[in-house]
Amino acid sequence: MGVVLSRCRPTPKEIEDEYDYDLIVIGGGSGGLACAKEAVANGAKVACLDFVKPTPLGTKWGIGGTCVNVGCIPKKLMHQASLLGESVHEAAAYGWEIPNKEAIKPDWEKLVQSVQNHIKSVNWVTRVDLRDKKVEYINGLGFFKDPHTVVAKLKNNTERTITASKIVIAVGGRPRYPDIPGALEYGITSDDLFSLDRAPGKTLVVGAGYIGLECAGFLKGLGYESTVMVRSIVLRGFDQQMANIVADSMVERGIPFLHKTIPKSVEKTEDGRLLVKYVNTETQEEGSDVYDTVLWAIGRKGLVDDLNLDAAGIQVKADKIAVNEAEQTNVPHIYAIGDIIHGRPELTPVAIHAGRLLARRLFGGSKQIMDYTDVATTVFSPLEYACVGMAEEDAIKKYGEDNIEVFHGFYKPTEFFIPQKSVRYCYVKAVAERSGDQKVLGLHYVGPVAGEVIQGFAAAVKSGLTMKILLNTVGIHPTTAEEFTRLSITKRSGMDPTPASCCS
Repeated sequence: MGVVLSRCRPTPKEIEDEYDYDLIVIGGGSGGLACAKEAVANGAKVACLDFVKPTPLGTKWGIGGTCVNVGCIPKKLMHQASLLGESVHEAAAYGWEIPNKEAIKPDWEKLVQSVQNHIKSVNWVTRVDLRDKKVEYINGLGFFKDPHTVVAKLKNNTERTITASKIVIAVGGRPRYPDIPGALEYGITSDDLFSLDRAPGKTLVVGAGYIGLECAGFLKGLGYESTVMVRSIVLRGFDQQMANIVADSMVERGIPFLHKTIPKSVEKTEDGRLLVKYVNTETQEEGSDVYDTVLWAIGRKGLVDDLNLDAAGIQVKADKIAVNEAEQTNVPHIYAIGDIIHGRPELTPVAIHAGRLLARRLFGGSKQIMDYTDVATTVFSPLEYACVGMAEEDAIKKYGEDNIEVFHGFYKPTEFFIPQKSVRYCYVKAVAERSGDQKVLGLHYVGPVAGEVIQGFAAAVKSGLTMKILLNTVGIHPTTAEEFTRLSITKRSGMDPTPASCCS
């Protein structure tokens, strides 16, 4: 008689049938949604879980993640509102007849309603897009039961258990609160600001990262007194010369900075305002002031606590998830993308691109991995700052000061002349190798529409831009972007980088 041998290894079809889905994405932000939709486009059966825990103030929002609801989009809209207010006054200098322009002021409630209406429209379009692309959307808080099983805790407190062959974690992060009396009771974060049901009034912004500077900037531009409290340095992680230029330009606009200062407590006064006590960390001198709003912008924490990662055996590093170059965790079939992963840029376009590339590798046969180098970004401060590539100090640290050439120059935007706006802080800088054709390592720009200026240069840097090519490029005149093509003065030369003329 013959012996029938049993198969030890299941077929791909049996593996597919073993699970409810090919892919579960935990997190309905930009990266998670991009990954889920791209996976479906490559033939996968996908579920996407998304749930927003209310803030201590009770603020919550719909699908789309931080960017759509409480990040990039509402921030840019309020920044634009601030710039428009500034433009009204500039228009008078250009000959526009504006009766009683000093009485022009914003309606905070109307602004918030307009911003929220746009956000809700995006939430709706996102839901429809998921339905059309056959991604199953589950409005539930997802956590691991085991490496292949996710439990979704739904709004009615019931639970739904689902399984998948592969899982992507894309839960992002939320703002931190300081561990001081009154922080949770009386302070707000950027999660609350864009839907705040009252005008913010005099505001203390605690934190000098890009979120803090952007919020302080547009609040001041909208007519609300704002102060920035800085624990250590401004715009940590950015080129520090450029960071200080941004801060100085904000001071010039009437936004004071409390340097080397941390808050000690927040108390509500009898008239309903907020008394903030603080201390200078260098001199130990204590101080206090009264504000209408205290905004915490002291950093963000990855949302790892609710995931029950131990059940899946996933390693965590400093409240983020550790991944390899292919966004793979220590558990081979579990991946992570976006702001939840350790040591990568926390930017919406990064999460989106990484999510799409991951889906193509998992289900489309692609081998392309995400390139996290030379990612451009913009700080939407009142005078904007954008950059791509290396900070000057990082280039010096890596290559040595003798091997780096820094080209720089101040410039005068044409549109600033008639309203006599300050050009004191309009500045561009190129960090390059000193030898050969001088490969560009980093470009930095402070001035109007910074993001629009740097985006094109980002592609050039990605393609290996050199100073030889840059200086052989004919600029578009009169623009501010052309200033990069006019860079001729190096820091090493010691020459004055202030231009004498705009047209020669």
